[in-house]
Amino acid sequence: TSHQGGYSHDAVVHALQKCGIRHIDTAKRYGCESLLQKAIKESGVKREELWITTKLWHSDYGYENTKKACLESCERLGVEYLDLYLIHWPDAQVPGKSNREVRAETWTAMEELYEKGLCRSIGVSNFLISHLEQLKEDCMITPHVNQVEYHPFQRPQELVDYCRSRDIVFEGYSPLAKGEALTHPSIIQLAKKYGRTPAQICIRWSIQNGIVTIPKSTKTERIQENCKVFDFTIAEDDVEILNGMHDGRHVSWDPSLIV
Repeated sequence: TSHQGGYSHDAVVHALQKCGIRHIDTAKRYGCESLLQKAIKESGVKREELWITTKLWHSDYGYENTKKACLESCERLGVEYLDLYLIHWPDAQVPGKSNREVRAETWTAMEELYEKGLCRSIGVSNFLISHLEQLKEDCMITPHVNQVEYHPFQRPQELVDYCRSRDIVFEGYSPLAKGEALTHPSIIQLAKKYGRTPAQICIRWSIQNGIVTIPKSTKTERIQENCKVFDFTIAEDDVEILNGMHDGRHVSWDPSLIV
């Protein structure tokens, strides 16, 4: 799910019932947590079979606010625990305090939520190496996940390698570059070669690079298409073609501007 029209009740129910999808990624910012509660109930899928990720928005950063916001997200989602809770963004925007201070204070609350079992795992989103290094100095628990933009035009390999060296799972969002990758001639050519769609090529490439990949769609036929990526393999030479397309562009936020 995402903000600005990134939610469809029918699509979520279809994904859970017909496609075997079990990971739901949402955020307070997207405004659809309570809508998801209804879709999950309607799908009939048991809570324990699901992996539910949501995110803490910067208006709730800080020690007490974080704990309160987590409980509120659980309530809206109709769950007693979260499988993964993420700090959405490294920019805290708190007057009179540095981003680093607020991130450390917020992460301390996340650690407590994890220790109490309210969050089965905790992580961050859009964090760069510098942000993760600061957290390492200021706090105790290493983030379990870093969710970052990842597609053929934005392949931050240094960050991927850093996360792997610290056992932080690297999770990639916007694998289709918000549709920009689907019209690239090289990707269209590879899609023809493998008898697949450009979206399937991008998702498969991301998976083969060892990235936990989370495509998003509100259309049932696209969700179905995005799931059909486990019965073929892209040859190493073609993976390298896609790897070589990195040009540093962002289709989402650019976290390099945040200290």
